[in-house]
Amino acid sequence: MRQENAHKIKLVKILEILRQDSDEENYIGTTELLAKLAALGIVCDRRTLAADIDVLNDYGYEVLCEKEPGKPNMYCIVDRSFDVPELRILMDAVQASRFITPKKTQVLIDKLANLGGSHRSELLRSNVVKFNTTKSANENIFYSINEINSAIERGYKVSFEYFDYDMHHERVYRKQGKRYYVNPLATIFDDDNYYLICYYAKYECVVHYRIDRMDHVAMEMEQPIDPYKGESFDLKHHKKTLFGMFQGDEQRVEFRADKSLLDAIFDIFGEAIEFTEEEDGTVRFTAAVQLSPTFYGWCLSFGDKLQLIGPNEVVEKIVEYIYSLIIGYKQKEMEGNTD
Repeated sequence: MRQENAHKIKLVKILEILRQDSDEENYIGTTELLAKLAALGIVCDRRTLAADIDVLNDYGYEVLCEKEPGKPNMYCIVDRSFDVPELRILMDAVQASRFITPKKTQVLIDKLANLGGSHRSELLRSNVVKFNTTKSANENIFYSINEINSAIERGYKVSFEYFDYDMHHERVYRKQGKRYYVNPLATIFDDDNYYLICYYAKYECVVHYRIDRMDHVAMEMEQPIDPYKGESFDLKHHKKTLFGMFQGDEQRVEFRADKSLLDAIFDIFGEAIEFTEEEDGTVRFTAAVQLSPTFYGWCLSFGDKLQLIGPNEVVEKIVEYIYSLIIGYKQKEMEGNTD
């Protein structure tokens, strides 16, 4: 490296070495630091290095120095972007995320571990818990996410093919492989999957698609965005009323619940929900939801500890749902007895 260029890049390289090879428990000595710079073609001496460290400290990079008479100075940097607990949380989140393929999971875990520096990276890797998570096989998902977010930022449509899996694990493309053309609104992580929320002009409504089920995603720069003809759309409100990303008619409903379900209710509807206490020790509350079989299933999952009590038309719908389940099981039972 030419020395004029080496001089320009020297502070950056000193900072990189300190971040990679030092922390509060592992200092790096002057001799080792100078050797690492020399390996990069950067000539530096002890006095110049000490001055460079002072410059880094003057500009807010917290570099600690231990000095002992007759011994080389020892340095470490403490201003990491992430500390070990934060990195561990991120690594666990990557490991547990279903939409990230096994190959990409390992790549991301290695990158996150390296942010902890050379002394902590192996410790971080060794403590990764491999969850029993079914991972996506779609290696194009990161390309798809990038293409979608670029379209959102630049105000373009996106197009894609959408598929399901058959019993032989083969992709079956919807609409005989014809492309979907939509206005992308946002990407959202929910229930272990990554979704695109978009406006579909053909049906004049907001819909969701799993990004790991998309193929050949492309930003459509030649097609204008479709004018929005639906009701006013609030992404935060929309997400709050969903159950498992299944859409339905939005309705404000009233519940009666046992107090033992308060945590479960807060998890779904947020801590701002307000309760009215009943004489029998139960509580009442109202919430906006989108009616769907997933919502009805959630209501029934608590048995007699949660009851939907209004409005009447919604109560009738959940009763119809219960009867449809009973009839379905009865038919299966009769078929079994006939066999």
